Amino acid sequence: MDAHYYQINLHWETDRQGLISSPELNQSFVVATPPPFQGGIERTWSPEHLLTASVNSCFMTTFLAIAANSKLEFSKFECESKGKLEQVEGKYLMTEITLSPILTISKASDQERAERILMKSEAACLISNSIKSKVVLHPTVIVN
Repeated sequence: MDAHYYQINLHWETDRQGLISSPELNQSFVVATPPPFQGGIERTWSPEHLLTASVNSCFMTTFLAIAANSKLEFSKFECESKGKLEQVEGKYLMTEITLSPILTISKASDQERAERILMKSEAACLISNSIKSKVVLHPTVIVN
């Protein structure tokens, strides 16, 4: 596969916030320093939120591809993620991202296979594989 590029533009607006956009997309949004840091802004996307969201959304898209290839039938997929920011050796790092997917399936006979597909999805996630943060998976499969 050839290399793919994703262009993101950032325009500083004021204080500790800027506007992120991409010529490839029709949306833009504000990003800012998070509240734990000096001048941080509440209720605004931060780089830490975006990194955590990148892992979560990549996990979902990877799961959707693997589930489709595996012909796994499911009725619902949700995933909560939490990024852990710590200071290590004088540097701030996102040391861990926890993914807690909840997958709803209709066939009890698919439960083990669904769990394997969730595990395989985390292992194959290109964003998880591109960062040095530890990614922890706590899957739940519900038969409904």
